[in-house]
Amino acid sequence: MATIMVDDSENLEKAIKRFKRMVEKEGIIREYKKREYFEKPSATLHQKKTTLERKLLNKRRKTEKKDY
Repeated sequence: MATIMVDDSENLEKAIKRFKRMVEKEGIIREYKKREYFEKPSATLHQKKTTLERKLLNKRRKTEKKDY
């Protein structure tokens, strides 16, 4: 859980920026968007497989470009 302590002398905009950075670092918004709708386990597995295939294809393309 992201919490920050704000001093009386601290600027409010600065504290909000610090809070946003902390939330982004912890991945809270990304997790919320991922869990916003139910996704079947088979769909999650399919998405992981296609992501892995895409990564491997890009890696293979990079190594082929270096050979030239």
